[in-house]
Amino acid sequence: MTARIIDGRAIAAELRASVAAETRRLTTAHGLVPGLAVILVGENPASKAYVGSKSRGVVEVGMKPFDFHLPATTSTNELLGLIGELNNDAAVHGILVQLPLPPQINASRIIAAVDPAKDVDGFHPLNAGRLASGLPALAPCTPVGCIKLAKAVHASLSGLDAVVIGRSNIVGKPLVQLLLAENATVTIAHSRTRDLAGLCERADLLFAAIGRPEFVRGGWIKPGATVIDVGINRVAADNGKSRIVGDVFFAEAVEVAGAITPVPGGVGPMTIACLLANTLRAACMQVGLTAPDV
Repeated sequence: MTARIIDGRAIAAELRASVAAETRRLTTAHGLVPGLAVILVGENPASKAYVGSKSRGVVEVGMKPFDFHLPATTSTNELLGLIGELNNDAAVHGILVQLPLPPQINASRIIAAVDPAKDVDGFHPLNAGRLASGLPALAPCTPVGCIKLAKAVHASLSGLDAVVIGRSNIVGKPLVQLLLAENATVTIAHSRTRDLAGLCERADLLFAAIGRPEFVRGGWIKPGATVIDVGINRVAADNGKSRIVGDVFFAEAVEVAGAITPVPGGVGPMTIACLLANTLRAACMQVGLTAPDV
């Protein structure tokens, strides 16, 4: 058996088209142009590339970008000052601070400083708490994208046995909350989990977000399971250059799984598309409009 390849690029393109249509409607009917502020501190190459993709996406769907590129020497207080200005700017509906930040900046203080209503990354403690309590919240984009990819295979996730490998605040923990909201039965695993392979073998849905290249082997996967690979790891290639792989050993897993996301081309495109959807939702909520279901 060869698994169905879940095309994250195509699914993300559909979501972006829906966001663009809703943005046009919002602008025409209410004169409201959603605005997203993206803050990059320093010269991290991966962050610069990612921020560039986000900014292009904002323009493509008809939103207004507010881009800030600050020097690597920026202090916590300087960054807090900029965030305070953006919190008070009515033209800015979403604020994203690109992580990781330079070591001299207190990331926890920065995340907590963003207005929760503009927290389109879904990292603010208030949004995390609301998500955990089952209340409406802006949820982190990568986990939301994972759920959409899983639902591209399964009409309903209700009752399915889901295993999440990874317990980060950015992916693992919020993904668990979103799966519970879909009525899946969820187990969260991590580097200290005993018999991780045996645990994975029971999963109808397997989400790998542990940050270790090709860590999950094909023999760990239940035949016919859906595998969502969140990992993005750069490893050496045979030609002396490098290549990008996920947390799942794709060549093995594709022969066992029923459906699987590739790396690249799976979760990555969904993250940006879901960011745009969050920005649209935030803009609507801030002016008292019902947020569209995109």
